Amino acid sequence: MNSRLRQLFLFGLLVLGAAPIRAQGNGPAGHGARATALGNASATLSNEVWAGANNAAGLGTLTRPTAGAYFENRYLITSLNVAAVALALPLGIVEPAAAGQPARAEWGVVGFEAQRFGGALYSEVRVGAAYGYRLGVVNIGGRLDMLQVSFRDLGSRRALVGSLGGQAEVVPGHLTFGVYLYNLNQAKLADYQDERVPTVLRAGLAYRAGKQVLVLVESEKDIEHDVGFKAGLEYLPASAVALRAGYASLSQQTTGGVGVKTGNFQFDYAAGWHSVLGLSQFLSINWQWERKP
Repeated sequence: MNSRLRQLFLFGLLVLGAAPIRAQGNGPAGHGARATALGNASATLSNEVWAGANNAAGLGTLTRPTAGAYFENRYLITSLNVAAVALALPLGIVEPAAAGQPARAEWGVVGFEAQRFGGALYSEVRVGAAYGYRLGVVNIGGRLDMLQVSFRDLGSRRALVGSLGGQAEVVPGHLTFGVYLYNLNQAKLADYQDERVPTVLRAGLAYRAGKQVLVLVESEKDIEHDVGFKAGLEYLPASAVALRAGYASLSQQTTGGVGVKTGNFQFDYAAGWHSVLGLSQFLSINWQWERKP
């Protein structure tokens, strides 16, 4: 199949909403190469800027301002590219860790993200604001998106999408439960056939077997499609290096990646492989800095 036919084939599948291989489909997209390398089992991930996209509750443990950039290419086709930038800002003073609880920002953490997916035929643009707060052993959070979906020659549609999430330490320091409901308001894109943004519920567990190993399992249910399962494994051979692997049943994709931390910067790379569609690549760069008193 030549590149032009391959592009049209994939675009047709995307428009038809074929769940196993859709790239974005205006549903929740896992962002940050760390999450992607872990099979997008990200409902329990916290303390990073991309929690604002993956589960806003995870922003609650972030204590330093952080900015990030994310780039994604699926199946080596430019019309399936994703680009995103994100910013997270702790509010108020940072309360130090105490009584076995991590440090937290006094008034929680606010996050902002802008992302674009697609090419000339079809594209999605969304701008979102998120908020996360730490309360004891629980993180709670929410996000509001302005989503614009555009078809060439057919115009654009816009919708407001609201999402809520939570995380709880079942066994502090070892076992965490996370849940995230995307599009709780069931936002409508068009009156024709009552077209709506997908409503998706994700729930997962994270088990930390010591300081070096993190195991993730997660289920995902779109109300109009079958349930899917995800799994991820992260291993830290050194404090500044992470090796990752994952699998997602809905996308039928095996993933792997590496993360390196140097100074205030975090570099993450991931690659995914689909047995029919081939290679996808993902890259994110995060920068943290100290707040002025």
